[in-house]
Amino acid sequence: QVQLVESGGGLVHAGRSLRLSCAASGRTFSSYIMGWFRQAPGTERESVVAISWGGGSTYSTDSLKGRFTISRENAKNTFALQMNSLKPEDPAGYYCAERTAIDPTWASWGQGTQVTVSS
Repeated sequence: QVQLVESGGGLVHAGRSLRLSCAASGRTFSSYIMGWFRQAPGTERESVVAISWGGGSTYSTDSLKGRFTISRENAKNTFALQMNSLKPEDPAGYYCAERTAIDPTWASWGQGTQVTVSS
């Protein structure tokens, strides 16, 4: 079973950037699709962006395209979420997750890292 650990959350002013990282341990994750999700209090968890195992394809929520980008470094078993031009509506717990290319279920999740945006 893979373990996913997020880092990089914190407090940032609106309009600034923040980079989150997710480290995987327990096995190699290079053959898995990796994704970021977020959930604010009282709301459902929503998909932010995902990346294919080779990094050649990314899948972004339309409303976040252009501001949030994902990248991965398979050799280091890490992937990242670069968030630019943060807005007051972006604060949430951000979670990384993985799934196989065949099974659409996101099988493994990190504990989350909190992002707060001040206006």
